[in-house]
Amino acid sequence: MTIADIVKASREGMHKAVENTKRELAGIRSGKASPALLDSVRVDAYGSAVPLNQVAMVSATEPRMLAVTPFDKGLTQAIDKAIRDANLGLNPQTTGGVIRVPLPMLSEERRKEMVKICGKLVEEGRVSVRGARTDAMGKIKKLEKVPEDEKSRAEKDIQKHTDEATKQIEELFKAKEAEILAV
Repeated sequence: MTIADIVKASREGMHKAVENTKRELAGIRSGKASPALLDSVRVDAYGSAVPLNQVAMVSATEPRMLAVTPFDKGLTQAIDKAIRDANLGLNPQTTGGVIRVPLPMLSEERRKEMVKICGKLVEEGRVSVRGARTDAMGKIKKLEKVPEDEKSRAEKDIQKHTDEATKQIEELFKAKEAEILAV
């Protein structure tokens, strides 16, 4: 494995950590409706648990309302039950073939709790980024027949990418925190 391969692999690992953190934060409920809020919901359909977005279309019709339209009307009750059981604090209402999911106002206490949850997800993202850095640095140190200045240059490059990824994760956290705390 060459230094370029190691640097590229570490950069990809850090990028995946940032993207994963972004996806995790999108699933955290803030004050406004977002279809990503129901991404974690799994519906018992066709004999197995499938993600909600594979059996229904989720859209934000109003700032505080989600609409779930099942592709198969026979799954309406299963989808309703899955949303209730998802432990998101949501109470769906079925009208016709559409399931409306009103989002209640978050109390100040619940908002602070959500920010703490986001903080934990962000820390997991930072740990993943640092793990990719540590892995790459270890591989570089083990390389033989490579000049020390090249190793040093590669380590600086990896550290630069680590700092950038950590900064991106921090910006995601600040944006999500502002979104959650906005009344």
